[in-house]
Amino acid sequence: MSGYDFHRGENPRILFFFWIVMAAGITLLVGLGWRQLIAYQKYEEIERRQTERRIFKPGPRGDIYDRKGNLLVGNRPQYSAVVYLDDLRREFRSEYSQIIRAEREKLRQAYEQTPESEREDSQLTPNYNDLQWIARQNVIQRYIDQINRITGRDDSLSMRKIIRHFNEQLLLPLPLVEDLNADQYARLIEQVPVKSAIQIHTDTARYYPYGVAAAHTLGYVQNVNPDPDEIPDDGIKTFTFKTKRGKTGLERHFNDLLSGETGTEIWRVDPLGFQDSMLEMKTPKQGQDLITSIDIDLQLAAETALGERTGAAVALDIHSGEVLAIASHPSYDLNDLSPFIPRNTFDEINERGAWLNRAVQLSYPPGSTFKLITSIAGMRHGSMTPETEHDCQGLYRLGNRIFRCNARYGHGIVDLAASIEASCNVFYYAEGLEMGIDVLSAEAKRFGLDQKTGIQIPFETSRLVVPSKEWKREQIGSGWVPGDTANTAIGQGFLLVTPLQMATVIASIARNETRTQPTLRALTNEEVQRVEHGGEAIGLTQKQHDALWEGMERVVGQDGTGRLVQIDGLRIAGKTGTADFRAHGKGVNLAWFVGFAPVENPQIAVAVMVEGTNASERYHGGSTAGPVAKDILLEFIEQYPERAGFSAAR
Repeated sequence: MSGYDFHRGENPRILFFFWIVMAAGITLLVGLGWRQLIAYQKYEEIERRQTERRIFKPGPRGDIYDRKGNLLVGNRPQYSAVVYLDDLRREFRSEYSQIIRAEREKLRQAYEQTPESEREDSQLTPNYNDLQWIARQNVIQRYIDQINRITGRDDSLSMRKIIRHFNEQLLLPLPLVEDLNADQYARLIEQVPVKSAIQIHTDTARYYPYGVAAAHTLGYVQNVNPDPDEIPDDGIKTFTFKTKRGKTGLERHFNDLLSGETGTEIWRVDPLGFQDSMLEMKTPKQGQDLITSIDIDLQLAAETALGERTGAAVALDIHSGEVLAIASHPSYDLNDLSPFIPRNTFDEINERGAWLNRAVQLSYPPGSTFKLITSIAGMRHGSMTPETEHDCQGLYRLGNRIFRCNARYGHGIVDLAASIEASCNVFYYAEGLEMGIDVLSAEAKRFGLDQKTGIQIPFETSRLVVPSKEWKREQIGSGWVPGDTANTAIGQGFLLVTPLQMATVIASIARNETRTQPTLRALTNEEVQRVEHGGEAIGLTQKQHDALWEGMERVVGQDGTGRLVQIDGLRIAGKTGTADFRAHGKGVNLAWFVGFAPVENPQIAVAVMVEGTNASERYHGGSTAGPVAKDILLEFIEQYPERAGFSAAR
């Protein structure tokens, strides 16, 4: 038996390696299946991140119109000469090769000219990275030089901007020359060869057909990067053009409405990051239009009437509260701020104090226009009647203090209507003290003078003061004295209101209500019927109402303080005011006029405030602010003759 060689079917060593190979094979198959069938999405995402790029293209903003369809803010084309870096790659390589050869030759000659004993151990080599950027800049500058020769401009592009564009905006066109004017654009279109890498890129910039008109109300935009929340969180690198965001005025308040819908392009890129092919495209869409309540003809009338004065003018539709005109001076041309604000322009506007919207951002003592509130407060309180009389001798003694009237030798005996007509201070000193500050303060708050109006203009001031005993104790740290009441009764002292607030007050009085909600959005007829201003009825008897209105109409009568506002055929009720005010450490006068018309069927309310710019000059409500209001009312007759009670425009 020992002569036979027995072969055993199960060799332990073969089985051992067999199972190892089987285990490895199964592991490989499971792993392959897991990656192909289960984890494939992860690898697709990684591939997308490496090979795809997204471009955001914000849509143009919507237009802004006045209530009659006149364009107030639109978009104009903004032309730039650009190149796509992908189109210049061959030129970059060619330029780089030439520079490299020249640099190597230069180093070789320097090496050979160096004495052998002073030579480095190895020959110097060029800085390839620096030379690569120099090559790119040379190519780009050649195109800029070509544009400069055609347009007569003198533009250049810094290396810093080129590097930043390569690193951060590779897929976007590189602007060589921006904001071309029409002549430069035409020359480039005509003279740049068709096959040139130079392309004309068209963007939009805000355009303001009426320049300075309603500048503070319309506002302007700034160019910013889109909100990061708009960019999908999928890891794909995104390049984006700047978008326009409202910075002030209606542009800011209605930014969401006006902003366009952003378009998107998805590109497949090569290993160097340049475009290869477009995979997806979503076209950007323009934002929605905004129809404002502004009437550009009334607005221009207000702007022209204010002229070079510092001040504000507001005109409201009495029934709807729609703002027909709202002007603030000094102003600025919005076109100077588009597409961007040059530094010297910003400084110049800043130096003139023109950034401030004096209609809503600054508060002033209302002067004698506040006597309307004092009159209503006194009559509702019962301490004042239409027959109440006071003998004005030109001054009022209160303890050791003397409070003077605007008429040096007095008005004589005046009743309510006559005191409004002549703006007699003595009458209101006495009546204010009779009713007390608590009554006076409560009435002013009933008309909303301690609150913002809520108009759709950002940055409405909250520095609004309707003083009371508690307010003075808290803010000034001292007790209330009778002299404070006397000053408050004539609209002086601590009182601070805005011109827009006084426009709402006079509109409310015209409707016999206490509140008016102003709006800059044009309302439909149905919306006008549903307008709720809040507040309540003023609460005067017919006799009290008639006396108040008689006084206001007499203000614009032959002997009234607002007689310069008179317009033939139009019954106007109003009140003038003059106040002392300290601005920037200097005492100046304020001139006010508030009024409405026509008296028999009130349609338009106007408030004008002119800020004195010279302490040596006297500004009066009737002679300074009144003519501004008159011009607005004349334009109202021209534009809306039937509402003004005329059969046709004058």
